[in-house]
Order: sequence, then C-alpha cells, then structure tokens
Amino acid sequence: MAMERANLLNMAKLSIKGLIESALSFGRTLDSDYPPLQQFFVVMEHCLKHGLRVKKSFLGFNKSLWGPLELVEKLCPEAAEISASVRDLPGLKTPLGRARAWLRLALMKDLLVAQRNMIDFYENSALMLEEEGAVIVGLLVGLNVIDANLCVKGEDLDSQVGVIDFSMYLKNDIDDYRSEERNSQIASILDQKNYVEELNRQLNSTVHGLQGRVDSLEKSNSKLIEELAIAKNNIIKLQEENQQLRSENSVILLKTQQHLEVTQGDVSVERDTYKQSRQGLDEMYNEARRQLKEECQLRQDVENELVVQVSMKQEMELAMKLLEKDIHEKQDTLIGLRQQLDEVKAINVEMYQKMQSSDEEMKKKNDVISRLEEKTNQITATMKQLEQRLQDAERHRSLAEEGTRRFKLDFANKADSLQRQIEHREKQLQQLETDLKIEREWRQTLQNDLDRERETVAQLSTEALQINGLKKEFHRLQDENVQLKTICEDQEQALEELGSKLSESKLKIEDIKEANKALQGGQVWLKDKEASHCKLCEKEFSISRRKHHCRNCGEIFCNSCSDNELPLPASPKPVRVCDTCHALLLQRCSSNPT
Repeated sequence: MAMERANLLNMAKLSIKGLIESALSFGRTLDSDYPPLQQFFVVMEHCLKHGLRVKKSFLGFNKSLWGPLELVEKLCPEAAEISASVRDLPGLKTPLGRARAWLRLALMKDLLVAQRNMIDFYENSALMLEEEGAVIVGLLVGLNVIDANLCVKGEDLDSQVGVIDFSMYLKNDIDDYRSEERNSQIASILDQKNYVEELNRQLNSTVHGLQGRVDSLEKSNSKLIEELAIAKNNIIKLQEENQQLRSENSVILLKTQQHLEVTQGDVSVERDTYKQSRQGLDEMYNEARRQLKEECQLRQDVENELVVQVSMKQEMELAMKLLEKDIHEKQDTLIGLRQQLDEVKAINVEMYQKMQSSDEEMKKKNDVISRLEEKTNQITATMKQLEQRLQDAERHRSLAEEGTRRFKLDFANKADSLQRQIEHREKQLQQLETDLKIEREWRQTLQNDLDRERETVAQLSTEALQINGLKKEFHRLQDENVQLKTICEDQEQALEELGSKLSESKLKIEDIKEANKALQGGQVWLKDKEASHCKLCEKEFSISRRKHHCRNCGEIFCNSCSDNELPLPASPKPVRVCDTCHALLLQRCSSNPT
C-alpha cells in the first residue's frame, strides 16, 4: 500500500505539472479532447479509488466513487450545485460515469479540492487518509489558473477505460530545463501584467483626483472673475450716481444763489418801501428767512448723502485691491508648482541614468549566479546517479540473499523426503544425484555472485565517501550562493527605492501623453470596408474569420492575431489589442520594473 501511494503521488505530481505547463504554453482555456487533461482525470480516478471500501448489496459487491463525492455536498456547500447538475444529466447510467462527470464540472468551477473527512468510505491505509492525500490537496490548488471548457452532455463517461499513458511524461532534461525557463518567463510576464494593471488603477485614481482639483480651481477662478466683474459694474454705477448727485447739487446751489439774489433784490425794494409799510416788510422778511432755513436744511441732507456715497466707494476700492492681491498670490503659487515640476523632471533624468548603471552591474552579478547554479545542478545530478547505483546494488544483494535462503529451505525439504522415500525410490536415485549436482553448481554460482556483489558494495562505500566530500563542497557552494543572493537582494532593494519615483513619474507622463492622444483623436479608426485581409497574418476575412479592431492602433485584425486584453489610459477596463501592440506595451512595462 505504501508503494502504491508513492507511485500514485508521483503520477499526480507529473500530471498536474504537465497540465499546468502545457496550459500556460498553449493557452489557458482547455477542452475535453486535450490529452494532458484526459490523463489528469484518469490519474485522479485512480487516486480516489485507492483504498476504497467495498459495500455489500443485494446484487453483490459495489465499489464506486459516487458515494464519497456525494458526501462532499454536505462538507462543502458550493458543491451542491455540481451534484444536482450531475444527477440531472440524462446520458449517465452508472455511478462511475456520475463520478467522472462530477470531476469535470468541479474543474470548470475551480472547486476541485479533495475533502479528506471520508473515513467511512476508505480503508485506514488509503491514499486520501495519509500524508500523500494532503500533498495532492495542495497540488490541486494550482489548477485555479486554468480555465476548462468541457462538454459533459455529449461524452460517454460510463464506458471509458481509465489507463494511464506513461509516454507523455518521459521527457529529457533539456525539455525540463526549457519548460522551467518558459514557466519562469510566463510567470514574470503575468507578474508584470498584474503590476501594470495595479499601477494603472492607482494612476487613474490620482488623475481623477487631480482633475477634480483642477475643476474646483477653475470653478473658483471663474466665480472670482464673475464677482470681480460684478464689483466693477457696481463701482461704475456708483460713480454714475455720484456724478448725477453732484450735478443735482450744483443745480440746487445755482437755484439757491439765484433765489438769494432775488430775495436780496426784494429786500432792497422792501427797504425802500419799509418806511411806507413796516408791517408788510416784517411779514416778507419772516417768510424769506423761513425759506432760507428750508434751503439750508436741504443742502445739509444732500451733503450727508454725498459723504455716505464716498464711504461706499472707498469700501469697494478696498475690496477690489484684496481681490487683485488674491489673484496675484494664486499666480505665484502656479509659477512655484511649475518650477517644482521642472526640478522633478531633472531628478527623474538623473535617477534613470543611475538605474542604467545599476542594471549593468546586476547583469554581471546575474551571470556569476547562473554559472554557480549550473555547477550546483551538475553536482546534484552526479549525486542522484550515485544514489541510484547504490540503491540498485542493495536491491541485487537482497535478491541474492533471498535466493540463497530459498535454496537452503528447498534443499532441506528435499533431503528429508529422500530419507523417508529412499527404500521405495531406488530407481530414481541416479536422477536425484544429477539434480543434486545441478543444485550444487547453482549454489556455487550464487556464491560467486554474492562475492561479486560484496565487492561492488565495497566500491559503492568508497564512492559514498566521495559523495560525502562532494556534499560538503556543495554545502559550501550553497553558503556562497546564499551570501551572493543576500548581496543581490540588498542591491535590488536599493535599486527599487531609487527607481520607484522614476518609474512612477515616467508611467504618469506616458499615460498622460496617451490619454491626451486618445482625447485629441490621435488614432485613426480604420473602417470595416477598407480591410479585406488581416494586417498581421494577411489571411482573408470570411464568415468564420471575423474582423476585430485593435483599441490601441485602430487597425483591423483576425481573432487569433488580436486575442489579447490590456487596460489603456483611455479606458481603465481591459480592452482588445493586437499582438504587436500587446508586445510593445509589455516591453514598455518591463523596461520600468519596480
């Protein structure tokens, strides 16, 4: 059982690793005809069947996977929909077919995580109840990066034969090394894509904030300009009213002067006639005095209104001066912000030069680290070969000892039987003697083989001592590698701190340029009638090969040449772009690492 668990664990590792690698290399969406996916389901079926208890029924013994998978519905509520869908499928007649359909639906919904609380359905030494089951559960989490598009209705899942194809996993070291490099490149591209998306979201939020501030400043500036125009209009109106009051005052003064002159002439006439009529003169004098008082009172009122108008004019002039001062201060702050922007640009240029020099140093150190890693890989390969040879020698030795033990037991049984039947089988004595000679020769050959195996064991012990020396050298190289990695990490952290401001500013500038270009209508959107062939692969468009616009350059491509999505400054959501624009955008993002 332990050997079976180990073999099934290794096959699960190989199938999951091969499925993820092939899916990342040729596209993340898989269908039911994909050979690595079919082998993965076969391996999972063998793993779930290992140690499964047999249930008795009226018709005989039943050993099915559908029972444990139905229990998952109670342990994981998200699996209730999968179980209901499997029960509703019309073409499934056996429990094994339902179990296979359940595995495929669980993979499409990213719920393929095994449940280990199934003690009633498995033996004590089953794979799902041991440590190997926990390892397989951890490996299944990596399948969440794969999108599967499987058609369960049309497949004949009841009559499929679950045989593992080992030819898919027999690869050489060069293919493994190339697959590792390809996986590392894909992982770095995905990390850069996630970084670019996060950075675009942050930049969009900052751009929206700055746009809001600019809009608020423009609104406040427009309000101040309107208030200034209103104040100027009020001042002009007050000046006109003041001019009218002055003109009215001058007219009143002229009238009063004329009236005084008339009154003085009347007084002189009355003086002449005073002697004739004293009573009439007194009445006229009193009336003139009363009229003079009324005119003086009117003049005093007009002068008070003039003082009030002059004070209002002074207040308006003071308000005008304050508004002009506020406008000058805002203009000074704008000039200071432009100077700070120029200084930041100069600092960015210096940081970019420093980053280029540090990149060259990093390339040299990476070359040294790669050479050390190649040496360590060679040493580990030799160690594995020597350990394999040692295991083979120990296995041959155990087989030889088992043969000699069996030979001794057989020989003792035959001797006893010959002693009991020697009187009855004298005719077969010659034949038994020949058999005895053959067995002695076989024993002699076995003894010689045992001596040779002992010599090989002695040689392997000397090689093991050499391996110990190689292990010490390997540990020393590992320590040197760790030291170099720490130095490299320190330098990378310093480079990240130095280049963070530069990358942020450059990305902001590029995004603002692209946004301006998009807002100004810089890209030319090609019409559908003008394109009859794909611009990249030059294939003719038809009913099956449809036309698609690239949202970055505006050209028309087929689906295979434009099956990429990236967020652009003009649209924060991911949109369709062609392969050329996709490569250029990724290259631009990778040239500014964090």
